Amino acid sequence: MQATAQRNLIVIGGSTGAIKPLLELAARLSPRFPATLLVVQHIGTHPSVLPDLLNRRGPLPAMFPRSGQLLEPGVIFVAPPDQHLLVIDGAVRLSRDPKENFTRPAIDPLFRSAAVARGPRVIGVILSGLLDDGTAGLQAIKACGGLAVVQDPDDAEEPEMPASARDNVAVDALLPAADLAEALSVLVAQDVIAAPAVPAALLHEHTLTTGEAHEPMETLDRIGKRSRIVCPECSGVLWELKGARPPRFRCHTGHAYTLNALEQAHCARTDQALWSALRALQERENLLRTIAEGHRRRDAHDAAERAMAEADHLALHAQQLQRLVAG
Repeated sequence: MQATAQRNLIVIGGSTGAIKPLLELAARLSPRFPATLLVVQHIGTHPSVLPDLLNRRGPLPAMFPRSGQLLEPGVIFVAPPDQHLLVIDGAVRLSRDPKENFTRPAIDPLFRSAAVARGPRVIGVILSGLLDDGTAGLQAIKACGGLAVVQDPDDAEEPEMPASARDNVAVDALLPAADLAEALSVLVAQDVIAAPAVPAALLHEHTLTTGEAHEPMETLDRIGKRSRIVCPECSGVLWELKGARPPRFRCHTGHAYTLNALEQAHCARTDQALWSALRALQERENLLRTIAEGHRRRDAHDAAERAMAEADHLALHAQQLQRLVAG
């Protein structure tokens, strides 16, 4: 007779608007909840008091884990600022590997690693947030036999992230935040028998996430095709991953993006470049006017006029660029 196991690992991802449903979930869980919960909230490098908030609202202990700390039932591990939270075998790993979807910690690396490590014993949960981090990770969980639970976009402060998950994943439960605790309590009590093989493409991408790919470019060639788009963070070539919906991209350095996140990242990079160009034009204009003044003091009027003419020319271009940047 085939041995059974329980769904004993819950991975949760959220961004803007996810704090309220996280606290509501924590408040409604039983103190004897039999699964480990791992949480990624998009906080970047900003300090986080999320473990303290969760500890005050519910019976389960919440904490920033140590890298290598073993998974424990009835414990909530929260990704620390500026560190990815991963599942490797039966423990957590913290890393400062490249950002995914322009953020660290990111949801997709956690979900992908959990799917590879625990297969059908994983339940992935997507909460309120912008853009679509977590959709690919939820697809990975489903591909390995796990379950997908999504906050109803109509119930979310920011519906974009849960709507992406709903539209691109075979979701097992679409619920308001108030019903999440009860649903998860039912799901973790279910026996798991089937353990499908981890898809090869998912394993390859997982090695890129963990830095275990011996030849990252060769690995990317297996799972994607080179695009004409460059990575907005390192300017390397991006590979478009085969069959990804929504479209996703990775560079050999390790940065990864959905199409929406890539557009946002390039927009930020372009905006920064334009402001830098404007500052450079204004600084050169000021320098030329200072040079012109020095020529005048030495009665070098022709040189002063040439410097002033060039400064006026730069001022005109700076005004045009400022109008473009200000939009």
